[in-house]
Amino acid sequence: MVAPILVVFDLDDTLYLERDFALSGFAAADAWLCRAGGVKGLAPVCRDLFFAGERLRVFDRALEMLGLRADPALVASLVSVYRSHAPDIRLADDAARYLASRSPAFPCAMITDGPTAMQRAKVHALGLGEALKCIVCTGALGEGFGKPHPRAFAMVERWAAPTRLPLVYVADNPVKDFVTPRARGWWTVQIARRERVHRLPAPGAAYEAHARVTTLDALDDCLIRLQRESEDARPAAAVDP
Repeated sequence: MVAPILVVFDLDDTLYLERDFALSGFAAADAWLCRAGGVKGLAPVCRDLFFAGERLRVFDRALEMLGLRADPALVASLVSVYRSHAPDIRLADDAARYLASRSPAFPCAMITDGPTAMQRAKVHALGLGEALKCIVCTGALGEGFGKPHPRAFAMVERWAAPTRLPLVYVADNPVKDFVTPRARGWWTVQIARRERVHRLPAPGAAYEAHARVTTLDALDDCLIRLQRESEDARPAAAVDP
């Protein structure tokens, strides 16, 4: 059985599939463009671009493919609709199981990057307000405080301090998610879902997670293994002759 530990989650591609938010946002932008300009077919073009790997200029390219000029004001409106819509998303099945299995005595927390209103809309749509007792949206902290900046992790540490329990950060992106909690003495676990969006490798050993799972159904066993390895690596206590 895993010893008491406070689990801190990332959100996107950790508790739900980020692609589902993208598809939901494309549908909302499509409906808006149809109402505002009488143009149909935006969502399927955006989906094709997304699954082909486009991330930064989806709306610009989609408009051009529909024969329209990618006017900056129009693109900005589409981005605003995308970010502010009420998302049609749900927890990954394993995430729902894991959160339901957690004892109320050991609450979970979250640190998530992204525009504040957008991330809070995801939290609301997923019903995470009750399951997670501390939620830090780094977008609310101001420019430059997204991961891997330490401020959000320090905030969670202050929340967790009365419990005196160790912390683990469970997230998907080794480029930014693990380097800071590792440096602060947390355990780190990468959840590498088959459908995940971010697939760049860690830029160095310090950026890698301590362990890797493909489903949260395996998380407790993973934590037990990390705890045992930590105990095995601890120097033996001196014995008086």
